Amino acid sequence: MCLKKIMASALLAGFGAIPSVWAEAPQDDRWYVAPFGTFIKSGGDRGAKDGWGGGMGFGKMLNDHFNVELRGFYQGFSGYNNAETGQTNGRWDLTGGSADLQYYFFRDTFSPYIVAGIGGMNTSVPGDSAASITGEGGVGFTYELHDNFLLRSDVRYRYNNNFNANLRPGTEEYHDMTVNVGFVIPFGEKPRAAVTPVKFEPAPAAAQDCSTLDSDGDGVNDCLDKCPGTISGSKVDAQGCPISIELRGVNFKFDSAELTEEAKAILDGVAEKLIAYPQEKEIEVQGHTSSEGGYNYNMRLSERRSQSVVDYLKAKGVTDSMHAKGYGPNRPVADNRTEAGRVQNRRVELIWMEN
Repeated sequence: MCLKKIMASALLAGFGAIPSVWAEAPQDDRWYVAPFGTFIKSGGDRGAKDGWGGGMGFGKMLNDHFNVELRGFYQGFSGYNNAETGQTNGRWDLTGGSADLQYYFFRDTFSPYIVAGIGGMNTSVPGDSAASITGEGGVGFTYELHDNFLLRSDVRYRYNNNFNANLRPGTEEYHDMTVNVGFVIPFGEKPRAAVTPVKFEPAPAAAQDCSTLDSDGDGVNDCLDKCPGTISGSKVDAQGCPISIELRGVNFKFDSAELTEEAKAILDGVAEKLIAYPQEKEIEVQGHTSSEGGYNYNMRLSERRSQSVVDYLKAKGVTDSMHAKGYGPNRPVADNRTEAGRVQNRRVELIWMEN
């Protein structure tokens, strides 16, 4: 009788440990099957030996803490020999099922739980059988080896009432302990918590002081420069706007206004800059010669050469207002008495006119 009270108290304590508040958000709600083997330690009321059995469970994970499961089982064991008659008490065969509620304290690789169940069972002994109700309570654990394979074991107390079937004289209530070992096979892919990728934005580059920058290399810092993209080599004013530039390398074929290929390549770069950064000021394209040859001839040659440059730049898409002007030998920049000086004097210049 004392054993009955202890077992019943343990069962009630197990029920009392189940909280009344369900988990708010399920993480794994898959269905599963759970085959198992059983060692049964029969209660002293039966006067029988311990035995073995097995069964199958079919259940569903409800949320972070609860599983529900339907189980079917078979268990069997032999009775003790009667010392006076020399005969055995006979074999016991137990076939039944139960509905279980399992509470998991947490879900992890190792997950402990308590379980409570209620069910029915048919008990067969030599010459007789009877239906009964059962109640179970116990503790156990699962150990996850894979998303779809978990080891499981639990120890349960089982109360069995045969309702005056008189299978054995003296009592209709039996108290057994079962140890179950098996595995759980969930169906489908294990749900995963949504992972929001963390974006690491590069730190913005520290703003540079424009007073320390000169993007077009004209000698005027970017804070003051009103004319970005000035052609390299230009003379500029205090605001970085072009005043003049000598187009070095822009040469012509001998005694002609026809541009050389090298000159065209240089003018292509000039055209790109003028197109990218157009100016309101009109550009005078000036042609200059050395003092060699006749004065009037040099005046006409410088006019034709400056016009060739204007025509080429307009053909490349330059929209700035331009006009050609030949100055002949009138504006030398070097000594015409030396060859080096005469080479310097043969030149083409762009002059941005004041409005």
